[in-house]
Amino acid sequence: MRVLGMISGTSHDGIDVAVVDFDASGRSALSARIEHTASIPYDPALRRRLVAALPPSPVGFDEACALDTLLGQAFAGAAVQALADHAGAGGGAVDAICSHGQTVFHWVDGAHALGTLQLGQPAWIAEATGLTVVSDVRAADIAAGGHGAPLVPILDTQLLAPRVARGERAAALNLGGISNMTVCDPDRDPVAWDIGPANALIDAAVVDATAGEASYDRDGALAAAGSVVAPLLEHLLAEPYYALTPPKSSGKELFHGGYVAEALKRTGLEPSLEDLVATLTELTAVTVADAVRAAEVTTLVASGGGVRNPVLMVRLADLLPGVEVTTTDAFGVPSDEKEAVAFAMIGWATLHGLPSNVPSCTGASGPRVLGRVTPGRDGLTAGASLAAWPEALAFEGRP
Repeated sequence: MRVLGMISGTSHDGIDVAVVDFDASGRSALSARIEHTASIPYDPALRRRLVAALPPSPVGFDEACALDTLLGQAFAGAAVQALADHAGAGGGAVDAICSHGQTVFHWVDGAHALGTLQLGQPAWIAEATGLTVVSDVRAADIAAGGHGAPLVPILDTQLLAPRVARGERAAALNLGGISNMTVCDPDRDPVAWDIGPANALIDAAVVDATAGEASYDRDGALAAAGSVVAPLLEHLLAEPYYALTPPKSSGKELFHGGYVAEALKRTGLEPSLEDLVATLTELTAVTVADAVRAAEVTTLVASGGGVRNPVLMVRLADLLPGVEVTTTDAFGVPSDEKEAVAFAMIGWATLHGLPSNVPSCTGASGPRVLGRVTPGRDGLTAGASLAAWPEALAFEGRP
């Protein structure tokens, strides 16, 4: 079964897509061939409207409804483009789509997640493509007592399995808007959690300082030109979220532009943009490195937009002597689109009746089949029901 996975992450800059061909005919092993990946930017006007609606901005149901439609249409357009590009390169017919949509709010009360909201109405995708669409993939885990995040451990555990089989304690790190990590150990169940901001605060500072003309620190140039402001970093590191024990989750409900402005107000500091970005980049590096050291990890496999920031990656290596720091590209999965691959995998699982949350990572009371299913124009596409997950995953090639 070929599944198109789609997600816009917490950087909300566009839609990552991945077409993956899954074959479980051997039952004992699942092969996955990544046949197409891409990242499709949001229309600038839609992105501005989305950013304006994110926390802490107050938003009415009218704007929420409009964005659900507009994002649904954007995802539909991205799906049509991905399907055409895949077919144009000689790819076979895609059977279904799994759309994560765009997270606009993740409701956390202390150590408990109470709800989550992803917009991007799947009916628009189903109508535009004619294909069955799996969506709303986080809610079932939250209803079962979990955080609904991270969900990528279903892929991470499989990617890291060979290292774990050799007795290593390995971790998969995602550096999107928020940093999260999956830790796999040969002697215990995997664990995963949101560490804190990866690019979220950096992006917010750049957007604010440039009035939206720039949306991120390209190639880490601003951080490289600045110096860390120690009193500001100390203040930021006192954030209570970092002291919470996993499983835990967070998002831009906490780590947004207003958070940076409030920190500057409380400290009375007025750093240059370069020094501010350098400090926020150091915040990401320190919080991630602290989490990696506490987990006693020997191998760290990174993905997400943050791996394209050389300042951040160099600092992680500096702060983690003795830890092998690499990216998922070395494991056959493009680091920029790893989450899209993971959601293709979740969609495949749902359509075969398999759970795809990892309870030890999310805190759910048990495994759950995730998402709701929107039939395509020609009805519902689903695979044969499987009693259990194949024992191993093998990636066969890459785009």
